[in-house]
Amino acid sequence: MPPATQHEAYVFDAYGTLFDVHAAVRRHASDIGPDGPLLSEIWRNKQLEYSWVRSLMGPYVDFWKLTEQALDFALERVPSVAPSHRDTLLEAYWKLDCYEEVPTVLKALKDQGAKLAILSNGSREMLESAVRNAALDTVLDDIFSVEDVGTFKPAPGVYEMATTAYRLYPNAISFQSSNRWDIAGASKFGFRTVWINRASNPDEYLDFPPDVVLPSLQQL
Repeated sequence: MPPATQHEAYVFDAYGTLFDVHAAVRRHASDIGPDGPLLSEIWRNKQLEYSWVRSLMGPYVDFWKLTEQALDFALERVPSVAPSHRDTLLEAYWKLDCYEEVPTVLKALKDQGAKLAILSNGSREMLESAVRNAALDTVLDDIFSVEDVGTFKPAPGVYEMATTAYRLYPNAISFQSSNRWDIAGASKFGFRTVWINRASNPDEYLDFPPDVVLPSLQQL
């Protein structure tokens, strides 16, 4: 598919799209041992699962608490990784690496006069820490956190935060995410959607297709 055309606003998912969710474990790979990738995969999968379950049954619990709970589960599932790594990994999650192309891409879009924002399941404190660590605070205009609506993506009310703030119709906003379920929710809401398929995963949610599929943000 071709790259997205110029839009008035570009809104980005944070985790997995701008920031590498596996960077926390990778940073301590030599201490954690060979089961680090498995631990990281379970940690991420449970973090997402917990957000969906909480959205369905309530009450809302912020994403940091879910991140802690997901890591606790992962450590129990992967007993080869010592529980003593817990605090170190959680600390590293506050300072996740952004993907290499992110600063350049965001600056180029900013220079074109577009509004730039994050729209994420993350708590505001988590997102602000990641943004500062990656020195993206000079190019991003806004951070939209689900804290403000008390539920998680892909609930429509989450995406609505951006249209309300910018007083734009959904199709005037280009939304980028590496999470296919997130793209499905954003497509249903009416955003122009760009799926950043970094892992070359097969498509799913075929009734809510992305407008654009890219291997990284570099092609945006």
